[in-house]
Amino acid sequence: MLGGALRQWCARPDNLGARQEALRLLHTLKGSARLAGAMRLGEMAHRMESAVQGIDPQAVQSSQLDPVMARFDAIAACFEKLRATPIEALLLPETATPTESLSDASASASVASVLPLDDEYKVSVWATPAPSAVVAAAAAPAPRSVSQTIRVKSQLIDRMVDQAGEVMISRSRLEARLGQLRGSLDELTTNLERLRAQLRDIEVQSESQMQSRLAQTKDVAQGFDPLEFDRFTRVQELTRMMAESVHDVATLQRNLQQTVAGVEDDLIAQARQTRELQRFLLRTRMVEFDSVAERLFGVVRQACKDFDKQAKLEINGGALELDRGVLERVVAAFEHILRNAVGHGIEHAAVRQAAGKPAGGVITVTVEQQSNDVAVTFADDGAGLDLARIRTKALERGLITAEQSLTDAQVANLIFASGLSTASEVSEMAGRGIGMDVVRTEVNSLGGRIEVSTQAGRGSQFKLVMPLTTAVNQIVLFRCGELVMGVPASLVELVRRVPSAELDAAYASGNFLYNGAALPFFWSGALLQTSARSAELQGKTASVGIFRSAGQHVAVHVDEVLGNQEVVVKNLGTQLSRLPGLAGISMLASGAVVLIYNMVALSAAYGDQARAFSTNQSGLDAVVAQPAAVSQLPLVLVVDDSITVRRVTQRLLKREGFRVALASDGLQALEQLALEKPAVVLTDIEMPRMDGFDLVRNIRADANLKDLPVVMITSRIAQKHRDYARELQVDHYLGKPYPEDELIALVRGYCNATADA
Repeated sequence: MLGGALRQWCARPDNLGARQEALRLLHTLKGSARLAGAMRLGEMAHRMESAVQGIDPQAVQSSQLDPVMARFDAIAACFEKLRATPIEALLLPETATPTESLSDASASASVASVLPLDDEYKVSVWATPAPSAVVAAAAAPAPRSVSQTIRVKSQLIDRMVDQAGEVMISRSRLEARLGQLRGSLDELTTNLERLRAQLRDIEVQSESQMQSRLAQTKDVAQGFDPLEFDRFTRVQELTRMMAESVHDVATLQRNLQQTVAGVEDDLIAQARQTRELQRFLLRTRMVEFDSVAERLFGVVRQACKDFDKQAKLEINGGALELDRGVLERVVAAFEHILRNAVGHGIEHAAVRQAAGKPAGGVITVTVEQQSNDVAVTFADDGAGLDLARIRTKALERGLITAEQSLTDAQVANLIFASGLSTASEVSEMAGRGIGMDVVRTEVNSLGGRIEVSTQAGRGSQFKLVMPLTTAVNQIVLFRCGELVMGVPASLVELVRRVPSAELDAAYASGNFLYNGAALPFFWSGALLQTSARSAELQGKTASVGIFRSAGQHVAVHVDEVLGNQEVVVKNLGTQLSRLPGLAGISMLASGAVVLIYNMVALSAAYGDQARAFSTNQSGLDAVVAQPAAVSQLPLVLVVDDSITVRRVTQRLLKREGFRVALASDGLQALEQLALEKPAVVLTDIEMPRMDGFDLVRNIRADANLKDLPVVMITSRIAQKHRDYARELQVDHYLGKPYPEDELIALVRGYCNATADA
């Protein structure tokens, strides 16, 4: 409040209301500080009050207010020092007498308590006041508190937020298991319907046999007429027993459905409660951006003195709240940007006036929320970035080559390179070329990004986009091969499905065309040094992610997009936090650990190695120019009506390095064959809708599939079945149970023969 009143007075020296408000606040601060025992703070407030009163309000000049603001900065520094003092150091020793404690300056400081502070998560700090104040307070009735606050350690709040995140992970795991239970229940329902249909067929068949048998025995002498006494065969008895069993299973299935539905409702309610709990806990970590406003105003004032320039700072949207941890980590980056804005952006007063500008520059900080992110924009009305000088400095340091063609945006992003500075000489304020590098590193470590724009003669703009909180983040999960990785959702611009021809062109050139610009293109596995190329046949289209950070874009090929997910980001620790491109680590609902990457930073650090890795693993540079020739894992089609057989065979083949497609009958197998031709087909004989013999007959009748190897795996091992399969040109015939080694040898042989062909 005091800083705001002083700034209003500096902006308009004739604003007597702002001057009077500042005097009132100084008087209150002086009295309260002395009452609390903070004698030095009270004395500083008293001297500043005297200095303000010594200025003639009718003839005040802007130059007279500079010493006043310097005194305010000193008071603010003293105030911050008191806030950082542990509460135990502020308490009086029990043996100290009132006279001793008030006569000694150090004891007076130990009594110090800052007036309602907001040290940790908006809680009030109260220390032991002077003894006279204690007596006066005891005699007076206790005032009724409007809103009570408590002091809580920040570590405890962080631990509670982590525990709430663990609850969310456990709930996600329960949801995953419930989804598996729902899937099993759906399969039970399907099998139950199939069992009912089969039971009806048996009943019809047995009924027709009974009618036939009755017709044959009409002329036979019987003790009873068939219409007078039903004769039940054993088959009919079994069908009625099966009908009762089906009814019992159906009852159990309905009970399971009701139970699962109830559990789903309970999980939905728990999810709502967990989100509310987490939201309230996160609110305890939130602070207003204005909490660092005085610090930023002081940085600009000090920078103006050091560079002998005139500038003022304006903050819009300062009431927006963001995570205290985020704000504390980036406030140093804010200071770097503001000092650069004054030192490099704002011109000297004479230069500005010659250009038709006001003598004093304006730096505007705009804070706004964008979904789960907060955008902090620093804009000045200075000269803008000197792109020609930046390019010259980059050439001198070997960051770029003379033949390299760069756009203005790419040249502007060179200011983030370590060691690059446009300052003519090294000073305490600038010239070492580490300021903007620090800014980029800090923002990237939070999973954020920086965007730079500039106009010559009109100023520059730096937009920092960061998460509102680092406790819970939205990430997008991608899969490359068997590896699952996460990328902060704020860095994902879009994911495109591109034709195979466009993908081949991107691999050949190393660039991906997007909105008319050629973006660096990489295979995600090569960036992570796990695989040289994708081992999956992409078919007609493939997934390419466009990622954006610090004004830079990169295109990365991934095998699959697994979707968006809210995760609790864990601390990387001191060792892992130094790894470029690694933004965090989290745990999925399945219990698997997933690493969270900044793909732009990863490609900047390991892009050259990724291309070299792909080339070395391929063996020839020609492979880069002919991406269509990349070897793929062979596909095996397993056709069987038994889900157990399908899954067992799938696990066996995947363990041996094959890709597996599944089908429950011949018709579904034909649909799979239309999508992709496998290397070999493993099929059963007896299946619903279309059996194995009919499937082989259709395969041999298709010109594109007639040479496809087919292995029959069945429990029908009679010679007539083998002969019929041989007539249909089945390549191999195995009886159940089959030796696994023999099956793997057969599949591998057929796959190798297909590859050679």
